Amino acid sequence: MPAFNHSRATLGVLLATLWVASGCDASQSAGKTTDQPQQTATSAPKGSGRHGTGHDKKHQSTPREVHLTPAQLEPLSIRVTAVPGGAAADTVKAPANVRFDADRVARVGPRLESKVVAVEADLGDRVEVGDTLAMLDSVALGKAKARYLTATAHYRNTRAAYRRKRDLAGDRIISQAALDASRARYQSARASRHAARAELKLYGLTAAQIEAIDPGDDDTPLSRFALTAPIAGTVQRRDVVTGQTVASSETPFQIVDSSRMWVMLHVAENNAARMRPGLPVTLRVRALPNRRFAGKTDWVSRALDHDARTLTVRAVVSNADGRLSDGMFGTATVQTASEKDYALVPADAVQTLDRDQPVVFVPGDESGHFRAVAVTTGDENNGRVEIRQGIDPGDPVVTAGAFDLMSVLTSGSRSAAHGH
Repeated sequence: MPAFNHSRATLGVLLATLWVASGCDASQSAGKTTDQPQQTATSAPKGSGRHGTGHDKKHQSTPREVHLTPAQLEPLSIRVTAVPGGAAADTVKAPANVRFDADRVARVGPRLESKVVAVEADLGDRVEVGDTLAMLDSVALGKAKARYLTATAHYRNTRAAYRRKRDLAGDRIISQAALDASRARYQSARASRHAARAELKLYGLTAAQIEAIDPGDDDTPLSRFALTAPIAGTVQRRDVVTGQTVASSETPFQIVDSSRMWVMLHVAENNAARMRPGLPVTLRVRALPNRRFAGKTDWVSRALDHDARTLTVRAVVSNADGRLSDGMFGTATVQTASEKDYALVPADAVQTLDRDQPVVFVPGDESGHFRAVAVTTGDENNGRVEIRQGIDPGDPVVTAGAFDLMSVLTSGSRSAAHGH
C-alpha cells in the first residue's frame, strides 16, 4: 500500500504540472522544452462536419501518445510484456511451486564406509560426468582389492598349468586323471576371480577401474578411491570435510541440473477435468514478476488432495538461464485445448478512450514513449481479456501501469481543450 500511494502521489504531481503547463496559455509553451509529459494528437475522428475546425475540433481530437522523461517514468510501475496467445475461456490459473526435476538430481556417496582424504568439489562448482568430488579411503575396499589381486594371480597360474597338462595329455605323457584335476583347479580359480570382481563392482568400481588395479610398487594404497559425479550439473550440497568418516548410507554430495525445472500446480476441483498432459503452461513467480517461463504439463494426478480439494498437475519448464530456484512460488496459467489464438492481456491493461473505445498501450520507438492502440476485445476470464483485433500474440504491451498512462493522456487532453 505505501508503494501504491507513492505511485499515485507521483502521478498526481505529473498531472498537476501538466494542467498548469498547458491550461494557462498554449502559445506560451510553443517552441519550449519542458520536463512535463507530452501528448501528441496522432489521429482525429473523421466526419467532423461543419464543427470540425476551431474550438470544437479541440474537443473531438484526442491525443494518442505519451512522452515521459526518465525522471517522470522512474516512479511509475510500468511493465511491458510480450503477451501470450490463446483464448480467455480456455485458460486455467492455479497456484504453483517450483522444484528440481528429480530426473536431473543425483545424491552421491560411497557404497562402503570411508574416510575423506580430500574434497575436490565445492558448492556451486560445475561438474561433468566422471569428475572427482572427493578422494576417500576405505579399509574394506583395500581388502577387497587385495583379494581380487590374489584371486587373479591364482587364476592365471592354474590356467597356465592346465594348458600345459592339456598338451601333455594329448601326447599321452600324463594320465587323464591328472588332466581332470588340473582342470578342476583352473575352474575353481576362475570362479574365485569372478567373485572377487563382482564384489568390487558392488562397491561401485567399473570394469576399467578394476582392470587398472596395480599390484606393483605404486605408493597409492589399494584402499584409496575417487568419489565421482554420475551426472553433469552444479554441486548443490556438500556435507563433508577432510578427515570425516562417511557411512555407506550417507550421500554428502548433491548435484543438480537446473536447466529445466518441475512446476507443481494445484488446480481447483472444478477445473480438474480439463487437465491432461501436453497442455501449454506459462509460469510467473513472485520473485521475478517481470519474467514468464514457458513449458508443458507432463503428469496429472489421479486423486484430489483430501484437505485442499485440489488436483496436483506437474509441468516441465525451461530454465536455461538459471533464474528459477527450487522452492519458488508463483502462478501458472494453463492453456487448454483450443483452435483460437488471440492476444491475451491482463484486464487492467485495457483502458477506455474516445467514446468508450478500448485501447491498450504499446511502447514507442524511444524510452518513455507510449502509444494508445485501439483494439477489439473478446471474452474475459481469470483476469485476462482476449484482444481480437489491434495487436497480435507476442506483441509488446503495457501490462502494468496502463491506468497511470491513461490518466496522463486524458488529463493533458482536457487541459489543451479548455486552456484558452
